[in-house]
Amino acid sequence: MAPTQTPGPEAAGQARPLDGMRVLDLATFVAAPFSASILGEFGAEVIKVEQPGSGDPLRGLGKSSGRDEDSYFWLSEARNKRSLTLDLRKPEGVDLLKRLVVRSDVVCENFRPGTLEKWGLGWDVLSECNPGLVLLRISGFGQTGPYKNRPGFARIAHAFGGLAHLTGMPGSPPLTPGSTSLGDYIAGLYGAIGVLLALRARDATGRGQVVDMALYEAVFRLLDEIAPAYAADGTVRGRLGLGTSNACPHGHFETADGQWVAIACTSDKMFERLCRVMGRLELAALEKWERGARRIAEHEAVDAEVAAWMGARNRAAVLAECEAGEVPCAPVNTIADIFADPQFEARGDLANIIDPDLGGVTVPRVYPLLSDTPGRIDTLGPRLGGDTDAVLGELLGLGDDDLRSLREKGVI
Repeated sequence: MAPTQTPGPEAAGQARPLDGMRVLDLATFVAAPFSASILGEFGAEVIKVEQPGSGDPLRGLGKSSGRDEDSYFWLSEARNKRSLTLDLRKPEGVDLLKRLVVRSDVVCENFRPGTLEKWGLGWDVLSECNPGLVLLRISGFGQTGPYKNRPGFARIAHAFGGLAHLTGMPGSPPLTPGSTSLGDYIAGLYGAIGVLLALRARDATGRGQVVDMALYEAVFRLLDEIAPAYAADGTVRGRLGLGTSNACPHGHFETADGQWVAIACTSDKMFERLCRVMGRLELAALEKWERGARRIAEHEAVDAEVAAWMGARNRAAVLAECEAGEVPCAPVNTIADIFADPQFEARGDLANIIDPDLGGVTVPRVYPLLSDTPGRIDTLGPRLGGDTDAVLGELLGLGDDDLRSLREKGVI
């Protein structure tokens, strides 16, 4: 499948929901910058404020694109942003940022709590510059509490928030839950939601506010019923491996050709459908495994029956028979599978965006899909400082002599 340009009505020039909004992205790596990227996809002007000379460390994370030191990670996740270099450790840099805050709607940061305050850019200062400002603050442990000053990354959040404990096979070490950046992306989503809620409140009150999101809280919020279950009777869920504690059969099964398929029988009706597909309708009888509670209690035996059936067929046959029988199933895809899949193609999930130096670069499209005012990808991650002169000239009226002086002092 050849990736396509972001399709349909997502054309340059079409109105987007956040047109006219300006966001200052002071953050690094993934979490708060992902929030800013989402806002940028839907129309906000996002100005990425980076340290002169080095920039956001995300630029060097992952596979190099061959454009300067920029990685594909950077090209994808810093989409639709302008890059302004500004040293916030210098008084001139702080002054310029304050002047930009006056002309902005949102500031995104994910430094350790107290860092902005150390630079003279705490909420008291920023809100005085612009009472309508929304400040998004994402950190490992939040702005309050005994752990607030601890450094945090997604892996730390996975562990502290309870997800890593649930990931892996029973009796095995806790594993990485897929992407090591998962917690960052989840926190970034919550951050974007928080910003939009704060802006909606500003519409009514005229006042901005702080959005405080901890990485570990974003992870913890997604862990099903483990909190109320523990509070009720002390249940501590452990690692469940290929299955789950709430339904059966509900997991991953290997096929005869060494591939894997996911099955999700979340109800008695779904299990009956699977038994019919397997030609083993007797397994769904009342005296056997008709009821979910009994299947869960005897999950090893149930899974063994399903595994035997799966193991005698190749993946294509399993998927075809399950689809015909309306059993929820899917291949456990690699990225190569994703690039070849007609569903991804039909939805335009792989967008080929043109970079002036690299040509076409394939990235995930914009989500969610809005019917009337969709988001779009205008540009990939910018070159370091590529928009410094334009931003300071357009917004603050700085001329060539001003910019030359700032460069000589290392402010930009």
